[in-house]
Amino acid sequence: MVLDIRHLAAAHRFETTVDGHVCELDYNLHGQVMTITHTGVPEQVGGRGIASELVRTALDTARREGWKVVPACSYAQVWMERHPAYGDLRA
Repeated sequence: MVLDIRHLAAAHRFETTVDGHVCELDYNLHGQVMTITHTGVPEQVGGRGIASELVRTALDTARREGWKVVPACSYAQVWMERHPAYGDLRA
């Protein structure tokens, strides 16, 4: 599944819509540190890897921007543990 994930920088959010349901990842940005605070995918579209792609997109953005990351959201924390290639981004 190819997702159209949008970075809404002013809102500190990554967002995509799947089958009419909004899926999101919210973060705070303090200096060069992105704190991922929430990842949400409605159960109607769950189990499709949407949350994973939201986290991957957020982390790829952090890497490109030179930010470090604090995965305060439990999903993002587990995701980063399972994907050690992103470990260098941890604040």
